[in-house]
Amino acid sequence: MASQHGPHGLTEEQQELLDSMFDLARDGEAEKLLALIDQGIPADLSNEQSDTLLILAAYNQHPDLVRALLERGAEANQVNDRGQTALGCAVFRQNKEITELLLDAGADPQLGEQSALAVVDMFGLEPMRALLDKHMTESKG
Repeated sequence: MASQHGPHGLTEEQQELLDSMFDLARDGEAEKLLALIDQGIPADLSNEQSDTLLILAAYNQHPDLVRALLERGAEANQVNDRGQTALGCAVFRQNKEITELLLDAGADPQLGEQSALAVVDMFGLEPMRALLDKHMTESKG
């Protein structure tokens, strides 16, 4: 039986593979996901809401996967359809390790409608503000 093509010209099998990659990022299944990326799947792959693998890994608090995606060229400053970035997700989750990884990779705390700084202001996350401020001061110096 021939595979049917969906709205993006992908077969059902291809769409299932793409969907599973986002699940791997959410679940922190680094070994499986990175094997696919190392075979040629883009590290900046995004879903229909423009969530990248990096955004999903950051939101779901998987620092080793965040690090590995960045090492494979994932863009730290991608913005999804809701104006969120991986950095904003890390700040929202108050994950210092991921926040620092993203800042060190050049993530912009002011990028996006729901920027990391906007998240700090919205939720009163003062320890995260201190981390962002420290990084912004050091990067100017």
